[in-house]
Amino acid sequence: MSTVKDKVADGLYGLGWATVKKLPDPVAKALGRKIADTAWKRRGKGVLRLEANLARVVPDATPERLAELSKAGMRSYMRYWMESFRLPTWSAERAANSFALKDAHHLKDGLASDRGVILALPHMGNWDLAGVWVTRALGVPFTTVAERLKPESLYDRFVAYRESLGMEVLPHTGGAAFGTLARRLRSGGLVCLVADRDLSASGVEVSFFGEPTRMPAGPAMLALQTDAILLPVTLWYDDSDVMQGQVHAPVEVPGSGTRAEKASLMTQALADTFAGAIADHPEDWHMLQRLWLADLEERTP
Repeated sequence: MSTVKDKVADGLYGLGWATVKKLPDPVAKALGRKIADTAWKRRGKGVLRLEANLARVVPDATPERLAELSKAGMRSYMRYWMESFRLPTWSAERAANSFALKDAHHLKDGLASDRGVILALPHMGNWDLAGVWVTRALGVPFTTVAERLKPESLYDRFVAYRESLGMEVLPHTGGAAFGTLARRLRSGGLVCLVADRDLSASGVEVSFFGEPTRMPAGPAMLALQTDAILLPVTLWYDDSDVMQGQVHAPVEVPGSGTRAEKASLMTQALADTFAGAIADHPEDWHMLQRLWLADLEERTP
């Protein structure tokens, strides 16, 4: 059964990449909104989980407000997918004009320092579009890490897609990614990591919207090991066709403590920055999975 599901999933994504990128913009937008609204009305596991997560972000929200937020969240999530299917066909000019980044000087100054730069992002907006802006508008290549998806053919699609956008993609599993990322940073390169959900079950425990969860230790550990600059970046949509973003001030390395203690404080600083942006734009946080430790423990036999 899992093999059949894997083949269906791979086929659907393949259809998306082959078909959606050929649609006129208004048609693609309307299709994305219809798919989002249909998924929201069905109240599947992903929608219910998104709503439960948003309840932590907006604790005083009424059930009606949560429903509005989850509906807007699904529309935002589907906008991400529709854009992503179409990104390979975009010109450098369109990519540059589809993203507005506040405080980009933090990134540009960091790259000019030759220390290496780590951009850490939550699952907000469209991180692939931000990546295209970096590679095509700034002309800066970067390295990232991708979660291994099932089936393997689907993972291969994602790697090929992101490499076509100018990214170097490393697998999350296998153990070699950290060393490669460190080498890229020591040579003054750029590394971009989605960093609000721990995939290893061995991340750093942080307080996030007042409850404990784990976030990846990688961004902080890389900064400590290579002296690279660690910059939080957050993304969101407004009512225009231009995605918005902000590069936040660098996360400082604590002056004292063990490496693990320093990494913990730096990861908490990332979590706090992410939380501020998510609270401002909750509908653009695409977290349809369990995140908080209390929810993960519910699933443990």
